[in-house]
Amino acid sequence: MQFEQLQKDMINAMKAKDKVRKDAISVLVSAAKKIAIDEGSRDNITQEQVDRAVLKEIKTVKEQLDTCPADRKERKAEYQARYDIMSEYAPAMMSEEEIRTYIMKHFAELVETKNKGQIMKAVMGELKGKADGKLINQVVSAIARRDS
Repeated sequence: MQFEQLQKDMINAMKAKDKVRKDAISVLVSAAKKIAIDEGSRDNITQEQVDRAVLKEIKTVKEQLDTCPADRKERKAEYQARYDIMSEYAPAMMSEEEIRTYIMKHFAELVETKNKGQIMKAVMGELKGKADGKLINQVVSAIARRDS
């Protein structure tokens, strides 16, 4: 998701007077700007920074949704709407098979060592934001066990 597109979508939501959508996208815009400023690239917000911001905010809203008491239906509906809107902007994640193929292709020498910690350290640096960390962990564990 390009940062400019995110801003356009927020403006369109404002024009349509869709407060829930505008608020959700506004959170994403602010998070992307914050990451860019923290990394010293205030004027040039990259695709990768936007993706990281989106994933971070989705995780936050998911936690809010999961911890919200069941009797707070209105609040839960608000979190769910925000989660659904933010999910539209989430980058496509790699599948289990894609992760396995990537690891075997790019980290074959590390896989030979059967050291799960070393493999995870190398792989997470490469695949952060492109694949779910839990799924990467499962794949690396399976690879390390299988070869043992």
